[in-house]
Amino acid sequence: MRSYREFASVYDRLMEDMPYSDWMSFTRRCFDKYGMPESVVDLGCGTGNISIPLVKSGFRVFGIDLSVDMLAIARNKWDEPPGRGVRGEAGSIRWLQQDMRDWDLPQPVDAVISFCDCLNYLTVEQDVVQTLRQTYAGLKPGGLFLFDVHAPRQLERYAEEQPFVYDEKDIAYLWTSEYEPFERIIRHDLTFFVRDESSQASSVLYRRFEESHSQRAYDPDWLAAQLAATGFELLHLCADFSWEPPTEESARLFYIARRPK
Repeated sequence: MRSYREFASVYDRLMEDMPYSDWMSFTRRCFDKYGMPESVVDLGCGTGNISIPLVKSGFRVFGIDLSVDMLAIARNKWDEPPGRGVRGEAGSIRWLQQDMRDWDLPQPVDAVISFCDCLNYLTVEQDVVQTLRQTYAGLKPGGLFLFDVHAPRQLERYAEEQPFVYDEKDIAYLWTSEYEPFERIIRHDLTFFVRDESSQASSVLYRRFEESHSQRAYDPDWLAAQLAATGFELLHLCADFSWEPPTEESARLFYIARRPK
């Protein structure tokens, strides 16, 4: 499981090019096609980059994440303009620190989303199964579950293309990866150097910290089978923000599932 300790403080800066608007467009397309919800859980919400746009669109949102630090940043973004000041008329948000494997709300919701490859951070099969069961239990009959995962080939690409380097004036990192093909698990080791803006020294000082994160890719057929075993109806499997089925070159797989009425 990811916990994002010090990484939370630089997460939005490093992820500013992530396709959040594409995730929102995909979500709205699913809602338009399969039924518009009122209440939505954003499972693994991070710093709120999808939760907040959902609120501004008028949904009642529950942002759930394991990381206290990520949730603190999400709350600050919502509480300070242009967050709360431009929210949707009917929108609301609750931030909750919970584990996605046993998340729980007093009442079931209309939809659950879990994007940005959150399920890949579960590196034990039983944890994925438990998350699916908990999500099924937290949905109303007829409720939608939308999530994405990295395709197995994508983790191989990371290993083939590493190391990755980011070098700007105020922040830099070195990112290396090691892939275990039998289990399809990749370990990302990142070393960060962040400029210390509070330093009174005449020379520029940088704070160094390290983070390690592991992800596991799952066979698409296995995931579909686990959804079915849980009770979900798999409505559609597609790739890379399109409505098209996955190919060998697909990087990100999208699952659209429903708890039957």
